[in-house]
Amino acid sequence: MSRFTDHLGLVLLEYSSGRPVLRGGRVLWRLSSPLTWEVGELGSGVLIIVPSFDPIGWTDEALRTIRFAGVTDLASIPPLARGLLPPDGPWAKAAVLHDQGYISAGWDGAMSRKEVDDLLNEAMKALGVPALKRALIYRAVRLFGASRWGT
Repeated sequence: MSRFTDHLGLVLLEYSSGRPVLRGGRVLWRLSSPLTWEVGELGSGVLIIVPSFDPIGWTDEALRTIRFAGVTDLASIPPLARGLLPPDGPWAKAAVLHDQGYISAGWDGAMSRKEVDDLLNEAMKALGVPALKRALIYRAVRLFGASRWGT
């Protein structure tokens, strides 16, 4: 069964002033180390890697428009649903993997949007996310995620 092989290391993404970088009113996080998803059986050698992001050398202006690998807002849960499904729930690693899939438009076309959404569902299952919550999150990305594809 596919699985994550690394811990999720997140650091708040900040401007030079120390203020957090926001997108849509939500704080952005950067990966302090790569996150790896191993496809298939243990030792398969087929890996999807979300790289870390180091903001050193980036201007505040560049950070304002950031849409790069290694940067995430975790799960994009609508405000009304956050009591039931917080952005940093047990699906956080899966959300980071999914963000990378969307930012890269399916790793430069290697996967379709549906395949990336299916990967989110598979990763949530591997993390032990209960079936009902998995289904809610999966349906939401299928219904509302198209506008974020490739951004």
